[in-house]
Amino acid sequence: MTDDVRPKLRRVQASPGEVQGRPVVVLSDPLGLVDCAVAVPREVVPLLELCDGSRDIPTLAAAFELRTGLRLVSGYVENLLSQLDEALLLDSERFVREYAQTLAQFRAAPSRPPALAGRAYPSSPEVLERTLDEYCGAVTGDPSDDGQVRGLISPHIDYGRGGSVYAGVWQRAKAAVRDAEVAVVLGTNHNDCQRLFTLTRQSYSTPWGVLPTAVGVVDAVAAALGDEEVFAEELHHRNEHSVEAAVVWLHYLAREKACEVVPVLCGSFHRFLGAAEGPGDDPQVARFVEALTGATAGRRVIVVAAADLAHVGPAFGDRPVGVVEKASLSAADRQLMEALSTGDAEGMFRQVKREGDRWKVCGLAPIYLALRLLGNTTGRLTGYEQCLADQQGTSFVSICGMLFN
Repeated sequence: MTDDVRPKLRRVQASPGEVQGRPVVVLSDPLGLVDCAVAVPREVVPLLELCDGSRDIPTLAAAFELRTGLRLVSGYVENLLSQLDEALLLDSERFVREYAQTLAQFRAAPSRPPALAGRAYPSSPEVLERTLDEYCGAVTGDPSDDGQVRGLISPHIDYGRGGSVYAGVWQRAKAAVRDAEVAVVLGTNHNDCQRLFTLTRQSYSTPWGVLPTAVGVVDAVAAALGDEEVFAEELHHRNEHSVEAAVVWLHYLAREKACEVVPVLCGSFHRFLGAAEGPGDDPQVARFVEALTGATAGRRVIVVAAADLAHVGPAFGDRPVGVVEKASLSAADRQLMEALSTGDAEGMFRQVKREGDRWKVCGLAPIYLALRLLGNTTGRLTGYEQCLADQQGTSFVSICGMLFN
């Protein structure tokens, strides 16, 4: 790497670690383009912050010394940058080439392979069916619905922790799912994304086969919002688990018939939380809802929000959750679910905004958009859990299942 290169660090995944007793920050590619990571000593992290594309290598070393008082040995910066480039963590020609090649492969594949099969759920279709049968067999109360269900909230947490809530809502939506011609699946985009809506024409596969994507509907939304807007981050679909978690349950119930899917990854609503205008004032949100509604008019549609609720505790940067905090979480979730049961998308958003997103509701965007697509609707709670998120029992993810008529 020559001295005149001006390295720019991509948006990467960073997690704390330790190497030979020395604290490090482990950097990896959130898109999973390569299976490797780079461990950077914690004291060198300020150098990464300087990699914004505005400094050449000698200037980086000088700026680091000025900022920290530490002088790096000759060749250290070049060596570190080479490692980062090998791991595709720099916005470089190498990354651009690999990204383009991986995207082309993703689009050309017969379908999107299940990213979580064999890890979050069994890869064997027979074992998977038995597993979901067991979850559904444990559902208590009346598991039937009247066939008038038009939408639902399903978790996207792993099945091991959320199986009972998954089963409670999907089992009760069974008749509507089997009757549906199109399923709009709105999932949280957990990548560090810039777009509100990320679509794909690629079909999702499960251990039972392929659920076809409703390409005509996707094209209609793309025409309304622009290809650059809805496909710029299409590769996020490759490994994102939220839509996949719902699609597996959809396929489990709808294997007897052809149900098309509109897979949508929803970006963060954080931009609205600190602004005077909310998503209800955003023209892009309005165009999305209008285009999707128009493109599916006259067809039997079920809308799925693949969404978890709160994320609290040290695993998410908070203090440990004790008895008092857990009671506060329950009260906040109860109030949120009451707003959801009335179908009030704007009221639900205002509540989250009023609390400054204190509870880190990662399903905010898909739930809001599902309510907008459903229009005049009411919801019925089918299940609620607070799932452990660390081994110390001090972090939790809350989830719910809800049906909408």
